[in-house]
Amino acid sequence: MSVTVNKMISIGLTIAIIGGGGFLIYRVDKTIKNSNVYAQSTLGSIPNQSQEKDKPEFKQIIRDTQKKVVLIEVENEEESGLGSGFLYNDKGDIITNAHVVEGAKKIRIKTSDTSIYPGKVIGMSIEKDVAVIRVKALAGKEPLKINIDKKAEIGDPVIAFGNPHGLENTVTNGIISGIDRDLTIGETKYRGVYQTSAPIAPGNSGGPLVLQSTGEVIGINSAGGKDGNIGFSIPLSQVMTMVQGWSMHPNEKLASESSSEGEGKLSQRYTKDSLAQDARYLVQYFYDSVNSRDYVNAYAVLGSSMKNGLSYEKFRSGYLNTMNVEVKEISVHSSTSSKAEIIAIIEARESNNGEQHVTMYKVTYMIGLENDSLRILKGKGETMK
Repeated sequence: MSVTVNKMISIGLTIAIIGGGGFLIYRVDKTIKNSNVYAQSTLGSIPNQSQEKDKPEFKQIIRDTQKKVVLIEVENEEESGLGSGFLYNDKGDIITNAHVVEGAKKIRIKTSDTSIYPGKVIGMSIEKDVAVIRVKALAGKEPLKINIDKKAEIGDPVIAFGNPHGLENTVTNGIISGIDRDLTIGETKYRGVYQTSAPIAPGNSGGPLVLQSTGEVIGINSAGGKDGNIGFSIPLSQVMTMVQGWSMHPNEKLASESSSEGEGKLSQRYTKDSLAQDARYLVQYFYDSVNSRDYVNAYAVLGSSMKNGLSYEKFRSGYLNTMNVEVKEISVHSSTSSKAEIIAIIEARESNNGEQHVTMYKVTYMIGLENDSLRILKGKGETMK
């Protein structure tokens, strides 16, 4: 049984978004129209077991999605800022918010393996708060699955991805807590957006809102409450016609204004602390890839010295009996602006002649730059008693 209540709800929210030049806070006192609130029977319904079996695993959705979410670094004439975005087609096009890239003179895209590429804006609507960045080097890469036909309902579990405060590949989950919300922030009129209980913080702007039941993107994370307990996302169905139009017919004027570094991979300018942070992340990324049996991406972050004499086939076969691997502890032993030594404790569940056993390993890796990308240059491991 469900009860639908239609009423006017007056709210006062502090909305925090990050713009191309920094952190902006707006006070919003607006009336939300046509809000739908549902009360469902506590008896619920018996799930269809065959359908439940076909649903993707929660952790697998996270692993698969994170690889296609990017950190956007923006510079204009006076300031710099951070935001998020996600790959939506095989042309290397990334969807984000307009307020992330508005006024940008230089755009850098950092992918999940810490590689950095230049990007250029090929379409933008301030009113709708949506933009598309083209990264030629990402053309041909597999994009995220999107669903423009899905109309989310209150109670649907969702996952918000992004890089809040520059913390890469952060995930928050919650539910759709409201639909058809109307907000006005500056020149942007948000109409019919999703309200979620998944927090959206500065830096999350432009990241994907993913439906947990299918792993498909249904929205663009765009604004969040100051208290961090509420978020607003633009339904993809509202903007995809416009987005696809920009991909087919790029705005050359916008592209020329935001592109100044060519199209190839860029060198990262590291400090001692930033390299240590990325090195630690890269080791975690390596084991997350192994755990999800994504051996291609795991092998890709190895340096040339580690690949010498170790083909991909041999690398992959070495992990086929590993059922599960988890990083229990990870720390930076030493770091400079060019290299970092990472020590981690790994728990591996392995199969041998039909029997499974758990083994703890202590591994040490040297992480450094190779061909303008951070890579695992060498490593060693030992079994722990």
